[in-house]
Amino acid sequence: MGLTGFSLEGRNALVTGSARGLGFEIAKGLAAAGAFVFVNGRRREALEEAVAAIESEGGKAAPLLLDVTDRPLVETVLRGIGEEQGGLDILVNNVGIRDRRGLFDFDMEDVERLIGADLIAPFHLSREAAKLMRARQGGRIINITSIAGPISNKGDAVYTTAKGGLDALTRALAAELGEHGITVNAVAPGFFATEANAAMSANPEIADWLSRRTSLARWGRPEEIAGVAVFLASPAASYITGQTIAVDGGYLSHF
Repeated sequence: MGLTGFSLEGRNALVTGSARGLGFEIAKGLAAAGAFVFVNGRRREALEEAVAAIESEGGKAAPLLLDVTDRPLVETVLRGIGEEQGGLDILVNNVGIRDRRGLFDFDMEDVERLIGADLIAPFHLSREAAKLMRARQGGRIINITSIAGPISNKGDAVYTTAKGGLDALTRALAAELGEHGITVNAVAPGFFATEANAAMSANPEIADWLSRRTSLARWGRPEEIAGVAVFLASPAASYITGQTIAVDGGYLSHF
């Protein structure tokens, strides 16, 4: 197949929560492979900065100001993409919120808010995107889950529940949408030194712990997430669906 099997020329992509962090790196990677990328978030200034950074490297992108938990607006925006761009080929469900608290420290409104953003919104977005992808007889949906999906620790019950559900949703959507030529896969990041994790990544005790806990003995660099997303979005991954790939430096496999 060669390197052309990884080309995304002529593809339209939407990456949610992509103004910074891992989402931005994924958006930048898809654009570098040739896709036109909608960079999504809720702060216009941050979106414009992210788009400018992608364009400065020769990529094609546009800001998409959208709260993914606003279901009527999501439906309107997705219809607009179909009408104005001719369709959508790639959806990356990256938006996620985290709230590390003990099981009995949550009120149910906060539980519903987190699961709404981390699981229900990807369900809804995937369904709306799949309507556009069916019309193009194919597409790629990539869910950004977490190593907190298959494993757990105390003080993180709601996030773990949501991410475990997103793993299951990946398999369910793969089964539902395969007949339309749509593949659905997931990427499960481990410990990445993103802006949101700045305090943790600067802590030498955590660095020492990761040096013993992961096979590669270090934090992940944010740009190291992009390659697997580009691969799963590309023709090179045309026969892969229903899978979750951990990008964790060996955390899950290291005893």
